[in-house]
Amino acid sequence: MARALPLTALTGGLLTALSACAASPRVYEATDPVGMGGDLVGFLAAVTGARTGAEAEDYATCVAAAYALEKQAGFARKVRVYLKEEGGVWSADAVYSVSPALPRGMRTIDAEVTVADCAERGIPTV
Repeated sequence: MARALPLTALTGGLLTALSACAASPRVYEATDPVGMGGDLVGFLAAVTGARTGAEAEDYATCVAAAYALEKQAGFARKVRVYLKEEGGVWSADAVYSVSPALPRGMRTIDAEVTVADCAERGIPTV
């Protein structure tokens, strides 16, 4: 008859496994922005080691905000984002409109505030 393992042995192993997952480093990669006509700009951003697509989308937003500041635009608006996961890498194919004035819409981004938030969260902007 098999002996039951003590509960502490089971939870200790589980906590070790979870901490190893949490400690996996993120690798951020982004392509150069692609002008799509007018004020539209596309970005491809990928995060190796991300747990969800939201991390890749956040990274794309950080890159778009930095791009807006670089172009002295100050604002961006998310037009669309396609997310996919392949082989442990989450990627975001995102399009933003970039403008010097606050754009209309609900998904607006204040570039300066967003870049500061990205730095605070440890998400690179380039």
